[in-house]
Amino acid sequence: MSQPPAAPAIRHPRWVLLAICALSLMSTVGMALPYPILAPIFVGGPVDDFTHFAGLDPRLLMGLALAANPLGILIGNLFIGPLSDRHGRRRVLAVTITATLLSYGLTAFALGQRWYLLFVLARFITGLTEGNVAVARALLADMHEQIDRTQAFAWLNACLYMGWLLGPLVGGLTLPLGESVPFLLAGLAMLPCLLVLTLWVPDWRPISAVSGAPQPGFWRQLREQQVLGLLRADPVLAALFALQLLYCLGVNALYEFAPLWMLENMGLGSAGIAWVTAAQCAAMTTASVVAGRLPASRRPLRRAALLALCAALGLSSLVLLPGPLGLAAIVSLGLPLALYNAVLPAWMSERFAAHGQGRVMGLLSTVFCLSNVLMAVIGGGLALLSTRWIMGLGGVCCVAASLLLLRLARREAARPQEVQETM
Repeated sequence: MSQPPAAPAIRHPRWVLLAICALSLMSTVGMALPYPILAPIFVGGPVDDFTHFAGLDPRLLMGLALAANPLGILIGNLFIGPLSDRHGRRRVLAVTITATLLSYGLTAFALGQRWYLLFVLARFITGLTEGNVAVARALLADMHEQIDRTQAFAWLNACLYMGWLLGPLVGGLTLPLGESVPFLLAGLAMLPCLLVLTLWVPDWRPISAVSGAPQPGFWRQLREQQVLGLLRADPVLAALFALQLLYCLGVNALYEFAPLWMLENMGLGSAGIAWVTAAQCAAMTTASVVAGRLPASRRPLRRAALLALCAALGLSSLVLLPGPLGLAAIVSLGLPLALYNAVLPAWMSERFAAHGQGRVMGLLSTVFCLSNVLMAVIGGGLALLSTRWIMGLGGVCCVAASLLLLRLARREAARPQEVQETM
């Protein structure tokens, strides 16, 4: 299978890389901002029709509000990346960023009016248009002839981790100014995103769009180009989907339940958990920057498998380690997780370029969101026993992913050289 036509040469690709990273950082700040403030809004808020909608427990209402956003991201990821393959990266980003700005405004309005159902709907709509990471990765993959893929993905990941560090801090610090204020600020953060997009992100469009080739209708594109269709089109991608789902289940065991582990085993409050999370994000940011300076691996799948195994060992250690050592393990886990996220997407963008970069990167984002939802349900049941059970399950998932990656690495290495050169 031959490569699709390459994107035209871009002037100052390093500046474009920085612009894409800045865009992703600002978008992620808005995405991460609500997570630490929903508990005070629902559980610590006034007793009214919002926090006790339909007579339900505030914790249940908070859980539904939390689930609405990643569910929207999961659905949006099926289509946003593939649409950018058809209509151009900058055009799709402009539409989704504008829609995100408006949906944050709707969220703030619903919160101000104390309309719970509208608030949940607004969080879902925000998720539909927040899945821009796949498009950002596709933009970097488009420039693979001018910038190193692994380095570019490492820089992007570093900015994403910084966003997840800064977002909760901004939300927590501005909540005392009013419950709607953090969401308004998240919406306003989209304005500089639009400015960066307009001034520095190139308006590269697909060859078919530029040549005037006939395009199928919008709804037909959604049906035919959504990312899950790749699983039927390519058995290797189907295998990657399965192993990446296992890996992300393990990763989300850490992301979603490490705060509860810290509460149960160390008695940490919100401030202590925030500082440990900040240290983990700092470790991930540092690892991403270092990954950008490392030479490209000749066996990237083997490297990814070893990193997944390191993550498995770290997660499994949380089954037995006492509190202080466990905190050190949680922070240290940021290193293999960040390095893995720099290696595997870079390999996939090269190996499966013929399917469309937006579609392939969208598949990665879809796997992560799906595992997020699954682990939230599974882990919620195991939490009734102990968070140590959750970490043990996460370790088992990462071990299985590592073994499957090693097997896939052997299969890829055995492919005929001439086939590899024409991919």
